[in-house]
Amino acid sequence: MSVAASPPRVELRLRQRYQDKIVPVLIQRFAYTNVMQVPRLVKVVANIGVGESIQNPKALDAAVADLKKITGQQPVVLKSRKAIANFKLRAGLPIGVKVTLRGARMYQFVDKLLSVGLPRIRDFRGISPSGFDGKGNYTLGLREQLIFPEVEYDKIDKLRGLEVTFVTTARTDDEARALLAELGFPFRK
Repeated sequence: MSVAASPPRVELRLRQRYQDKIVPVLIQRFAYTNVMQVPRLVKVVANIGVGESIQNPKALDAAVADLKKITGQQPVVLKSRKAIANFKLRAGLPIGVKVTLRGARMYQFVDKLLSVGLPRIRDFRGISPSGFDGKGNYTLGLREQLIFPEVEYDKIDKLRGLEVTFVTTARTDDEARALLAELGFPFRK
């Protein structure tokens, strides 16, 4: 009887860089007394709002497929909570999809976003430094899903925006900004 071999562990260069280089820099910069005080990335939430799914239910399937290709994880369909007559929206209708990434998949996604996705944006001058929420979390809006190499131009039905939220353990925006800048986020000056 043979035992199935576990898949080889993927080397996560972003996590390794965080442990080896970023933690000492942040300890020195903010004068932390304990390693556990150093802010870290907890999770990444990517979502696509598909308001057009009210008239076109297939749009939701296309958004689910795109987000699954980009993140490598099955998205959850979000449903409306309230009815809004002006938008012809009833409670319980599907209006978006989201994925919450943690651990190895989170680091792989962030690495792919920073090294492949953002450089493919046309006329890219850096990401906005004003996307912080006051509690150490950062939200980045992307205008199209084509910046990721998994999404093929010929197979998409429509360009959709993507919102990515980076949740950290930082207590202030300055700590979170320092963490993300050390991870390689190209903030606009």
